[in-house]
Amino acid sequence: RGLGERLDALIVGNVPDVRKAVRWNSPFYGIEGQGWFASFHVFTHYVKMTFFSGISLQPIPPGGTAKSKDVRWIDIREDRFDEAQMAEWIKQAAALPGWTP
Repeated sequence: RGLGERLDALIVGNVPDVRKAVRWNSPFYGIEGQGWFASFHVFTHYVKMTFFSGISLQPIPPGGTAKSKDVRWIDIREDRFDEAQMAEWIKQAAALPGWTP
């Protein structure tokens, strides 16, 4: 839970006009008129941070498959959380067109 709270604060701190919603028990983050750029889900031992246009981020987050298309993710553990890299990905993702359901 603590890591989820840190991620939320990082997103809010780096994206001034962020919109929030909860879907499928996960927080979603987006920009009005652009769609959703990220979401995360808290598991017992890690948090899965998902970027909907992750293939366009530099460097590209490590998680992804042929089926996931543009979506990329990273599994974050509290003892291995690179806040500077995450902040950079968040800023990049918020500037891209997002996912619209």
